[in-house]
Amino acid sequence: MSFELDKRCPCGTGLTYGECCYRFHSGAQTAPTAEDLMRSRFSAFAVGDQQYLLDTWDPDTRPATLELDLGIKFYRLDVLETSQGGIFDDFGRVKFQAFYKGIASGIQEEDSTFRKVNGRWVYSAGEVE
Repeated sequence: MSFELDKRCPCGTGLTYGECCYRFHSGAQTAPTAEDLMRSRFSAFAVGDQQYLLDTWDPDTRPATLELDLGIKFYRLDVLETSQGGIFDDFGRVKFQAFYKGIASGIQEEDSTFRKVNGRWVYSAGEVE
């Protein structure tokens, strides 16, 4: 995993990776909302942080292993809709589009659910549309 801290964060906030998702990827902070977790997971796909993806996956739905396709590069994220998922919620939903290119190009649209486990947001499931 290698990504420069002063480059723009892949998640689309406009901040640098060092100011944005790296704080979650490094373990310095946990994502305060479901949308923040979803953005940080998108960035983890973009920078190839397989361990972060597994660590933030709901233990009830997490696969035993995860292999990232190195021939695909995620380069843009559009958040379409969110419901719940705030700091005082225990459940949240985020609908988004993830743009990718490489050995294949396209857009993955997903409606994802998140929940809190031991006070931390985790990705539970996603319905690809």
